[in-house]
Parts: sequence; C-alpha cells; structure tokens
Amino acid sequence: MGDIHGRLDLFEQLIDAIERDNAGRDSSQSIVVLLGDLIDRGPASAGVIARARQWASKRRVEFIQGNHEEMLLVAARKLDAFRSFLKFGGRETILSYGLDPAFVMEAELEDLQRAMIEAIPQDDFDFIDSFQKMVRLGDYLFVHAGIRPDTPLEHQLGHDCRWIREPFLSHNGEFGAFIVHGHTITEEPEMRANRVGIDTGAYVHGRLTAIGLQGSERWFIQACENESGISVQVAA
Repeated sequence: MGDIHGRLDLFEQLIDAIERDNAGRDSSQSIVVLLGDLIDRGPASAGVIARARQWASKRRVEFIQGNHEEMLLVAARKLDAFRSFLKFGGRETILSYGLDPAFVMEAELEDLQRAMIEAIPQDDFDFIDSFQKMVRLGDYLFVHAGIRPDTPLEHQLGHDCRWIREPFLSHNGEFGAFIVHGHTITEEPEMRANRVGIDTGAYVHGRLTAIGLQGSERWFIQACENESGISVQVAA
C-alpha cells in the first residue's frame, strides 16, 4: 500500500477492500506491506497509526519507514529538524494527537516540541522506530522511495531508501529485484519494466492505492474520494 499521509478514511476503506479481495482468492497466507509515510499532511495521523497497529495484531503486516516517519523521529531530538518537520506536514500530525490548535499556532518552537513529545505516546514512537528500511519477498523488493542503481541491495543506505528520486526514477536497467515503492506522487500507478510506483497522492488527489501480487499476477485496489464519498476500485 502506498503513502497514506494521515488519510484514515481512505485507509479504512482500503483495508476492507483488501480483506474482501484476499478472501476471494486462493491464498492460504497473504502479507500486507505498508510502504511508509503513514503520517503527516492529512488530518488523522494518530488514527492511522492506531489502525495500522490494530490491523497488524490480526494479520501479518510489514512496515517500511518513510521519510516522514524519519523526520518525526529526528524532530523529537533536534530542534532544527523539528522546524522542518512542521513545514512538511508535521503540524497536522501534532494536531491529530489532540494538542490545542491555538497553542500549536502560537507556541514557541521549544515549547511545541516538548508538547509533541508529551502528546505522542512512547509506544507510537517505538512502533514507528521499528519500521524497516526495505522488505524482500521473492522477486519483489518493497521500499519507500527507491534504491540507488548499480548498488547491491545489501549495501543500500537507509537515507536513499527513504528519500531518493533520481537517479532511481529514470533508471531503465535491472535493480536485482522488481521494486515496489511510494514517495513520488503520480495520479495513477506508474508501472515500468523494473518498478512500480503506487503513491497516488492520498492527501492531494484523494486516492490511496495498493497493488496485489500473486505469482505473475498483478492487480490494483484503490480507495478514491469523489463528490459522493469514497469508492473502491479493483483493476488489473
């Protein structure tokens, strides 16, 4: 599943759609991989974290750390990083943990950082800190942003896995595995011979995407916001 960015409403609908889809397939065991950026920008980051933890208590879910999770963890330790965190959607995350909006808008930076650390449960910090750099399953490699071309998979740096765009996006050669990633927004899934990007802009376009993989079969499941609410689409 691609970047959720605090859109709990889309996340809930996509969870239900995935479970229905999985129930209708000949599969004794399935694994869900969340590609990171569960938090920031959207209105319900705290709810997304809680729902993700609940889902993982009932089935196997692998969590990959995105650049926004990294920013949160660093922002809790470093004031300069906290300032950047606020500019890139962190303010919405703090609000989702129940801080008063007026305080969030008016507080001094040090006071707001302290309030954030007090508002976010340590269990949530620990949970986010446990997210992985990448997950390898068969011929597929799941990663948040991408990897550095011509570098062995075992030597990839966490910073690249969470932040890279180029030269990853324009690379046409092999990576050592087929890459499934998020991070770079496209209106629809971007399928290439060596990778697929599934960040379809949940907080921008109101579209949260998952890709289903079973053997050589691939299909997409999307929760899409429209004028009448949220609809679910399944397509090859």
